[in-house]
Amino acid sequence: MRRVGIESVGIYAGRAVLDVGMLAAARGLDSARFQNLLMRRKSVALPVEDPVSFAVNAAKPMIDRMSPAERGRIRHLVVATESGIDFGKAMSSYVQRHLGLGRACRSFEVKHACFGGTAALQIAAACIRAAARPDERALVITTDLARPLPHTYAEPSQGAAAVALLVGPEPRLLDLEPLTGSCSYEVMDSCRPAADIETGDPDLSLLSYLDCIRGAFADYQQATGADFAAHFDGLAFHTPFGGMAKGAHRTMMREQKRLPPAAIEADFERRLRPSLTYCAEVGNIYSGSVMLAMCGAVEALAARPPGGPPPRLGLFSYGSGCCSEFYSGLVPPGAAAALAESGLDAIARRRPLTMPDYERLLDLNRRAMFGVAEMDLPPEEAGPLYRETLAGSGLLVLRRISQYHREYDWA
Repeated sequence: MRRVGIESVGIYAGRAVLDVGMLAAARGLDSARFQNLLMRRKSVALPVEDPVSFAVNAAKPMIDRMSPAERGRIRHLVVATESGIDFGKAMSSYVQRHLGLGRACRSFEVKHACFGGTAALQIAAACIRAAARPDERALVITTDLARPLPHTYAEPSQGAAAVALLVGPEPRLLDLEPLTGSCSYEVMDSCRPAADIETGDPDLSLLSYLDCIRGAFADYQQATGADFAAHFDGLAFHTPFGGMAKGAHRTMMREQKRLPPAAIEADFERRLRPSLTYCAEVGNIYSGSVMLAMCGAVEALAARPPGGPPPRLGLFSYGSGCCSEFYSGLVPPGAAAALAESGLDAIARRRPLTMPDYERLLDLNRRAMFGVAEMDLPPEEAGPLYRETLAGSGLLVLRRISQYHREYDWA
């Protein structure tokens, strides 16, 4: 079977960040319960940003490094999101235009809550495996901007970011293994029934997540014979917040290996904790959260001393509603260099927000939601935040909406 994997990655996590400890204190959240989130900060979009601008800004540095011939090899563009801006027109069409991809590139959008990113990745990988052109590539972009739920325990975890993955036959970041395991069924654990509503049953969502990791891994194990504790050098799970991923790891280790708590904790620190590195700084990014977790895990595995077989990473993706998949990949020797080009370092340079800044952004960001027909937003209306974060950056920003058509400029 043809080798396929992730050749390069691009990350855009916005230019503004909120300390979630400060948010929890301002909202009066129980400190003990808040600590279980394993969150430190979260990215917050500005009113001149939307899922399209985030997607383009994640992928553009990667595209800019390519020659015209290399860009022409991108024959598939798949954008995964649950932050849609239109029931019919795919946001991938906007992304294709602003990335300057050719008209021979197939473009479409996929949605399945937080599973969307993995669905897009597996579609892209299948396209490359079946491609008649040996140099064909696919560009997968996950992009989500949360609509925060003020005064809830979900609010500190709800972030914003886009992750762009170039998929092809020469993987530098992760060499995908073909056998995977799936588990899906209908459940009403979470939904977005309107542009400004995100709701559901958090307890049911946790139970569904745990049920699905059991089922997806059992299917993966049947195909591969893998032992949960011994087969993987590192793990990366869908991470709406770190405590949920940690709880899933604890459940699997208890049920699969019947280990005592201290041994489970040591395994968590060694194999799963590295995947939380960036998730704890950015927040839940829905379709891309397992991809962001993957970056943290790959970073740790790539830092190991050279020699021996490539380390194997186990990944678990879950999307409410629900669908899940357990899959794996090998981390090649060039993974550290691929990550160095990703833009992950920009996460440390975001502009800190005060609570008044954040509250103002919650109001302003409603102006460009799904279904808005007309909107004109001069950058100055974002005030000092725009000048301090986006002005002169060369990043794509939303300028206006005219008859539902979104128009963008380069800052």
